[in-house]
Amino acid sequence: MAGHTHSVEIHYECLTENLRCVTPPINTHHWHTLTTDLNSACFSGEPTQFDPTFTGPIHNRSCTDIICCVLFMLVIAGYIVVGILAWLYGDPRHVLYPRNSTGMFCGIGQNKDKPNVMYFDIIKCATATNVMAAALQGLQCPTTQVCVKSCPSEFWILSPLAHSPSANPANYFKQEYCVPSFQLQGTRYSSMDIVNKELCPFFYMPTTSVLGRCLPSLGGNAYNPSNIPTNFTLPGLDANQTLAAIRNATGDLTNSFNIKDVGLRIFEDFAKSWHWIVAGLVIAMVVSVLFLLLLRFTAPVLIWVLIIGVLAVGAFGIWYCYNEYISLATSTLTFNNVGFTTNVQVYLQVRDTWLAFLIILSIVEAILLLALIFLRTRIFIAIALIQETSKALGHMMSTLFYPIVTFVLLLVCVSYWGITALYLATSGAPVYKVVAMNTTQGDCSVIRANETCDPEMFNTTQYPTCPSARCVFINYNTEGLFQKNLFNLQIYNVIAFLWCVNFVIALGHCTLAGAFASYYWAFSKPADIPTFPLIQSFMRALRYHVGSLAFGALILTLVQIVRIILEYLDHKFKEAQNPCTRFIMCCLKCCFYCLEKFIKFINRNAYIMIAIYGKNFCVSAKNAFSLLMRNIIRDVEFRHTSDLWSFMCELKLMTSGLFSGVLAFFFFSGRIQTPGTTFETAALNYYWMPIITVVFGAYLIAHGFFSVYNMGVDTLFLCFLEDLERNDGSPQKPYFMSKNLMKILNKKNKPAKTG
Repeated sequence: MAGHTHSVEIHYECLTENLRCVTPPINTHHWHTLTTDLNSACFSGEPTQFDPTFTGPIHNRSCTDIICCVLFMLVIAGYIVVGILAWLYGDPRHVLYPRNSTGMFCGIGQNKDKPNVMYFDIIKCATATNVMAAALQGLQCPTTQVCVKSCPSEFWILSPLAHSPSANPANYFKQEYCVPSFQLQGTRYSSMDIVNKELCPFFYMPTTSVLGRCLPSLGGNAYNPSNIPTNFTLPGLDANQTLAAIRNATGDLTNSFNIKDVGLRIFEDFAKSWHWIVAGLVIAMVVSVLFLLLLRFTAPVLIWVLIIGVLAVGAFGIWYCYNEYISLATSTLTFNNVGFTTNVQVYLQVRDTWLAFLIILSIVEAILLLALIFLRTRIFIAIALIQETSKALGHMMSTLFYPIVTFVLLLVCVSYWGITALYLATSGAPVYKVVAMNTTQGDCSVIRANETCDPEMFNTTQYPTCPSARCVFINYNTEGLFQKNLFNLQIYNVIAFLWCVNFVIALGHCTLAGAFASYYWAFSKPADIPTFPLIQSFMRALRYHVGSLAFGALILTLVQIVRIILEYLDHKFKEAQNPCTRFIMCCLKCCFYCLEKFIKFINRNAYIMIAIYGKNFCVSAKNAFSLLMRNIIRDVEFRHTSDLWSFMCELKLMTSGLFSGVLAFFFFSGRIQTPGTTFETAALNYYWMPIITVVFGAYLIAHGFFSVYNMGVDTLFLCFLEDLERNDGSPQKPYFMSKNLMKILNKKNKPAKTG
């Protein structure tokens, strides 16, 4: 009984505390708002109290979340150290340049004039099944590879006449395609000895350089069976079988490395058309800016058109379902007759299916109509806030270009992560091992397992019974302390990268929030708007709140790491999972996806409160969440209206990108003539690449501008809620909201009493 009485007293205190702001008479709408506010107040803290000294973002603030700031700085310092160590130990040349059999790079050093690598027997690149082939990395095939100045351009196979012991090998082989340490002139070896020892190739074919590798160009006419010489057949195969073997061996390699040839042509196209691409992006930027500024006048029309459109679609769905239901009046088919089937079309022949659709759509349509009728005031508030954001952008045009800063910082983060990962992956000294290139020739059992060698000192005479023994590059040393921890360093690289990226995004949110809050809390706009509000907000965020921004970014990073681990496990064990395991994995992925979305929502609002009040992350997140909970109905309706409006604007911005793309298509395809210019569309290899660049760039530009707009709407909404709680329109506590908002809420600022 005592506990029950205590509970009543608590609610009574909540009632008396909130009734003091209510002016009778209280109608049904006011009573609904009152009860909502009572529940919010009892479970979400007290409303913000009036502070006569508060006029916008607080300037006298102190550093927040110092411990997290120090931790973030230590991680950044460690990230720099990891990058330096990776740069000292790493050698990305094996990714950028091909290697010969001894591990020497082609195109640099002593092979500077030989940028391409030629494979003696390209067939082995696909058919090798020995252990050595499995150990080799990249394109290190189990065949001799030599650096050459240019790739072969013709079919050639060793003539049967060369098999004679008296034949001079120099008359049949080309020195440029043989192992550099071997000289044809004056050799004591016969032609077959040279082939068996893999000192010179037994055959070669027309190839082109793809990322420095001489690979067959199977797409041309050179490999048409009619163009292949009749004598060009591999042992035991005819001409067609030889061609098939070549295709099987080089198909995957060609598909993997044709990108370089395409990339060079694309780069050439960019060099020819870059100024026109820039012009297209500038047009897209101007269109996006004009669109955002015009939203000040068109936002009401867009939102009401969208709402009416949704209702119209629902009404059409009801009408269509009713017609289908009537048309199946004579049908005797039921769910019992159909049973369970994967053919969805069968269920559409059942009359009850359309009845169910009709009922569901009718209920949804009724809910939407009731929400529109009873919550129309809140929709007007959302529209007014959107218009107010357009006004803010008009007074602070610099905010539209802040996404460029974010883009540059993100580009730095991504570039540093990619370069560090590349250098870490190539850390360590090269390891060479003795490998039998052809185990069918001689006795190669004399080669010990994992026997290392020095390519500079290696000599085949050390293995007289195995003429195909070679000193081949295998991989990079992983025995050192640094190399043993490469996996851990790669994990550190990923974690630090995600933390830095999330911090950059958080910095952008906090900076923009501070600028828009400065606009809202300026009583006389634009006279009271601070000078350079964006720069001031940016400096405040860097000076005082690096720790708080890093704290929020760290929480988000931890959740993203868990999601990455789940995706990795799902991919790794996808084949071994049973239905129950897949269901659990799907639930975990869904839960952490929702958790990430929720944390992003909390962080976004926390950064707004940090920008305004300068409190630490936890206090700011709690205050923002409590403020939204105290206004839960208004917040939900605002979010729904804002989401619909955001979707509409995204479509508009995508339309601007497509519009730019259409113009680019007609221009780069030559359908639009440009007299007086020197640009020739026929000179482009791929005219669609500039078009894709313009479309993608236009969308990124539009999305960047719209992200500023979204941040402005969210910031002004929180400020609006604070304004309602802090002030009452009296001369001592006037509202800071626009006159349009006050008119919607039936509020006004009372003039000060004179005399």
